[in-house]
Amino acid sequence: MPKRIILFFVITFILSVASLSAQSRRVVTYHSTTINNGRVDVQAFVYESVDVQPQFPGGDREMIKYINRERKYPEEAYKSGVYGRVLCGFVVTPSGEITNAEVLRGVEESLNQEALRVIENMPKWDAGLVDGVKVPVYCILAIPFRR
Repeated sequence: MPKRIILFFVITFILSVASLSAQSRRVVTYHSTTINNGRVDVQAFVYESVDVQPQFPGGDREMIKYINRERKYPEEAYKSGVYGRVLCGFVVTPSGEITNAEVLRGVEESLNQEALRVIENMPKWDAGLVDGVKVPVYCILAIPFRR
């Protein structure tokens, strides 16, 4: 596969509130949100490794096809010559759903929003596993925009 189409890499951080005794873990604040004008930190266990990485249905090649088919280059950004890779983080839940999508390193607001839209609309993935148990996994994915 050519280097320019390799977009996918997964950081092997596992988020879980379930207790899995065989893995070393630490509690971290994963995400902060505001509820009733107050800040609430969502805490989770972060594992240092997983046995099986989560996977887009059909693998990396199908994910690249999906991104290329679904991504729509914002017209103003295209006309202005804005390009680059939007680095996004998200969680693949034990049921395979994509949640908590966020921009880690953006390019321009319209490109950032389009990258999030593409990720949030992805079909369910095959979940990550630790000791045969499906667990939430934090993943990072770069969505490219090039002219």
